[in-house]
Parts: sequence; C-alpha cells; structure tokens
Amino acid sequence: MSTLPAQFAGVTVDTKANIYFDGNVVSHTVLFNDGAKKTLGLIRPGSYHFNTGASERMEIVAGSCRVTLDGGREARDYGAGTHFDVPGRSGFTIAVKEGICEYICSFLTA
Repeated sequence: MSTLPAQFAGVTVDTKANIYFDGNVVSHTVLFNDGAKKTLGLIRPGSYHFNTGASERMEIVAGSCRVTLDGGREARDYGAGTHFDVPGRSGFTIAVKEGICEYICSFLTA
C-alpha cells in the first residue's frame, strides 16, 4: 500500500507552471507553512536530464519511469508508490516509455 499523500492541506501553490523540454515535463510549486517546498508534476514519454541544486526525493504517484543517477551505470525502474533520491549538486536522467509519469519532488534539507 502506498504512503503517498492524496492531497496537501493548508499550502500555497504557485499558479505559474514550471515548463521544461518544450512542455513534456510540467510541474507546479507547492509551498508549506513550515518552509518546505515540493513540486507536483508530470512527465510525458521521452528521456530528460535534470541537474539538482538541493538534494531531492522523487516519489512516483502514477505511471512509471526509468532513472539513471549521474555517475551511476545502471538504470532502475520506478513505478507508482516508489521513490528515488538524488544528491544535491548532481543530476539524473529520467525516461518515460509510455503514458504519463506523475511525481512529487521534495527538496530535502538533510
């Protein structure tokens, strides 16, 4: 059973979308009262590389993807209810074969 939240209460959402790769990756920023920040988004089929500033946790809400962390040799598959962590000042390549992959990205402070 997935521990992913179905909704967030008492938050502020930026209405301006974060749009990457000609609209194939789109997210919205969610700001929490305690200062935490997340993005909620979707990824269309294709392969995309992202660089990170802060450490991130990517939780897959729906669909699936294949991820290779920078410096890693093996790609790993992730489906709904799973997650992967990305070190700060690093990056990753995420590929979606078909359908839409929906995610929650949490910016980690530790």
